[in-house]
Amino acid sequence: MKNDYATFQQYFPTEAVPYCFQLWKKYQFHFKITRPRNSKLGDYSFRRESGHQITVNQNLNPYAFTITYIHEVAHLVTFTHYKRRKEPHGKEWKMMFKKLFLPILNTEVFPESILSPLTAYLENPSASTQGCIPLSNALRAFDTPILLDEHIPLTQVEVGKSFIVNGRSFVKGELRRTRFLCTETTTGKRYVVAANALVKLL
Repeated sequence: MKNDYATFQQYFPTEAVPYCFQLWKKYQFHFKITRPRNSKLGDYSFRRESGHQITVNQNLNPYAFTITYIHEVAHLVTFTHYKRRKEPHGKEWKMMFKKLFLPILNTEVFPESILSPLTAYLENPSASTQGCIPLSNALRAFDTPILLDEHIPLTQVEVGKSFIVNGRSFVKGELRRTRFLCTETTTGKRYVVAANALVKLL
């Protein structure tokens, strides 16, 4: 798939997009968004002939997607520093996972219902968020069935209509250059959303 900024906008919470995109640019890995896999949410691999690769399941909600993505980037950075001499989910990985998360560990990216158990989880992260019941339950509350054919570009939505993107609902406003100024329905805050973002009508 083509990794560009618009792709990141489809899968990450809006406020996390710039940071997650910069991680991809900085570490230069192959990023694949895959079909759902029951055995794992994502993975990291390195092959001498093809380099670093990170995959994340496409059916994760934006918050679970972000956590999985940072989890795998932490594997990459830990491997780069220590090669294969350390445990996959040892103290070095735990430290790196938390360090990489700090720039987006706030209420601008995560709702409080997720932020609180996520912060606790990051004190001693396990191999999977599914093993942390409070965090797993908080994330599950944002799961919604996603069918690609139900999504349309924001440009096709009428001004004043409501839509969902990255698990949050907005009312579409006026165009400002390449983005629409939209109002989040739950908070009344206004955000700019990319004109080509794929959204679901309410």
